[in-house]
Amino acid sequence: MSDFNTIVQTVAVYLLPVLFAISMPEVVRAHVARYFGDTTAFNEGRLSLNPLRYIDPFGTVILPLLLYFTIQVPFGYAKSVPVDFNRLRNPKKQMGWVAFAGPGSNFVMGFAWTLVYVVLSVLPPTEIGEFLGKMAGAGVTVNAAMFVFNMIPVPPMAGGTIMIGLLPMALARPYANLQRYGMYVFGALVLLMYLGVLNGVLMASIKFVVGIFVMLSSPLAMLLG
Repeated sequence: MSDFNTIVQTVAVYLLPVLFAISMPEVVRAHVARYFGDTTAFNEGRLSLNPLRYIDPFGTVILPLLLYFTIQVPFGYAKSVPVDFNRLRNPKKQMGWVAFAGPGSNFVMGFAWTLVYVVLSVLPPTEIGEFLGKMAGAGVTVNAAMFVFNMIPVPPMAGGTIMIGLLPMALARPYANLQRYGMYVFGALVLLMYLGVLNGVLMASIKFVVGIFVMLSSPLAMLLG
């Protein structure tokens, strides 16, 4: 029963942070694409702020839970919004910004959760405050992990698309061809993390990003302290 209670408490703490960390980047990416001229998601009615519309049963629920209970770093993916880079006003230049919008939103959310954690840490201790503090801590970790993982410079990760936009055309075209193997690349990255091959680099990177959150939130911490 204690194990079951632990699972229920873990799910309760991580549910909202994981849901928003996975779904909101899709929303932001679609809005940035629309700003640069691609109205595909808008035309298909996919510009919803309701995170429940982006839930993928495996990528948003099962995979994060599996990874949390194996490597203690939950991440996953949501139902992707359609983006047609060819419809951007300047595809080569703007595709990188559209791609960065996803992990960029994770960075912003991670920083926001850090601010929530700082505020909660100075309030009188209560049971609900303790729960919200754990949720805020989960939000920091999950968004830092999503930012780091998605910035890996290999398609289909956002970092791969950013690389395509930065490389000269002669190198960008063959690099972009890796997109066709996207699910295999994603699966290989997950497997390497499960086996512990990438854990050292990724965990160090996640701690570095969390450190940036802490540094940026330090003025508020000093003000409240």
